[in-house]
Amino acid sequence: MKNRYDFVVLFDAQDANPNGDPDAGNLPRVDAETGQGLVTDVCLKRKIRNFVQTTRPDHRIYFGENIVLNDQNEEAYKALDLGDPKKSKQAERDKARAWMCENFYDVRAFGAVMSTEINCGQVRGATQLSFARSIDPIVTSEHAITRTSVTNQKDIEKGRTIGRKFTIPYGLYRAHGFVNPFLADQTGFSDEDLELLFTALENAFQFDQSAARPAGSMAMRGLLVFKHDSQLGNAPSHKLFDLVTVAKKEGVEVPRSFSDYEVSIDEAQIPEGVTLIKRI
Repeated sequence: MKNRYDFVVLFDAQDANPNGDPDAGNLPRVDAETGQGLVTDVCLKRKIRNFVQTTRPDHRIYFGENIVLNDQNEEAYKALDLGDPKKSKQAERDKARAWMCENFYDVRAFGAVMSTEINCGQVRGATQLSFARSIDPIVTSEHAITRTSVTNQKDIEKGRTIGRKFTIPYGLYRAHGFVNPFLADQTGFSDEDLELLFTALENAFQFDQSAARPAGSMAMRGLLVFKHDSQLGNAPSHKLFDLVTVAKKEGVEVPRSFSDYEVSIDEAQIPEGVTLIKRI
């Protein structure tokens, strides 16, 4: 990879729970001081992994549901005939690490700690994402829901039971991303892998529908990519991100749709050697 990349991701949620917090009863994540909504980087990476796993069966995913990681680590030792992994030395671990990068998309993209019982080393991924933060404070709506079925025979007399569901009326979120070409060279993260990453972000919510996120309730609204003409880069990331401004339109007090916001880019201030690619 010959170029460094910085990018801005904009997505919104309407009458949905973009990222429930298991430590708070699955309430939408929120910054307690500002009231702004949060979506973790882990959540965003999961959506990328799910898209790749769903649409590209030729690209394996290391971190998935009901997967035993040590079993996957052992594959590397068997495929390369490295002997007993529990007696491995650094040379064998380096070979196993390279095999894992080659065979698992998310390992070479995001990195992984694979130094467990069957040691395949650690990988620093070429791509990193920040938490997404809503432009304005969000409000959590709590909805009572009823269930006519019961779990056990002993509860049959109870009839209906009451549950809770949480959504936000609306929130526009912003996240930042970075692609390190030096780490990409180490993990084998290629330009083809990068294109798949951006395609996954563009379609992150198309195959992620659920009761908490019904179809159309979450949408990718912007993917703005700053491409540097060198590996080292031609400007600091934060200066490029500062060129993208998102704010409520004049007269809008309570935003309820993407059209209530204005996204502006100071393209005149883009440094020489940096190209802006508006993918969305």
